[in-house]
Amino acid sequence: MDRVTLPIPETLLTSRLVLRRLRYEDAEEIFYTYASKPEATRFVSWPTHQSIGDTRTFLTDAVRGWKAGINFSFSIRMKGNGRMIGSYGIVNSGGNIQVGYVLGPLHWGQGFATEVCLMVNRLLKTLPGIYRVGSFVDAENVASAHVLLKSGMVEEARLHQWFRFVNQGNRVKDCILFRLPP
Repeated sequence: MDRVTLPIPETLLTSRLVLRRLRYEDAEEIFYTYASKPEATRFVSWPTHQSIGDTRTFLTDAVRGWKAGINFSFSIRMKGNGRMIGSYGIVNSGGNIQVGYVLGPLHWGQGFATEVCLMVNRLLKTLPGIYRVGSFVDAENVASAHVLLKSGMVEEARLHQWFRFVNQGNRVKDCILFRLPP
């Protein structure tokens, strides 16, 4: 695999939000905002955090991934008060980019996910070496599918029994694959 270095800034801005590179100091906010909440983690690929220790382990991996240029994880914060509302991740596999996000339940339905996805998609389209940007969702996650469509992605495929969601009893689920057109 060719190594593609992405010039991802440590801070990104939208009209209402600040995305900031995750730091070790974010552990408690991550845990209490979304990582320990089953309703927020139902559709993610990682297990719901049972302790701050789980969150610290995740942050160790996130910091290491950023340094390696393969995983760019951001906190999503309100511009006015700096309050964390979720996180956004960009995984780089040699120019094949996978993106994902999670918001705390208190911040659902307010357009924050769409705002972040639109901004990051615009950024990713400008970076050299990227040949694909994609994401996938559990077919039952209608809200996230809607966000990805509103942010400019297109449905590429419906995949039967494609992914095991650990927070849904490790059941294999149908998924929808999305991609960002050039």
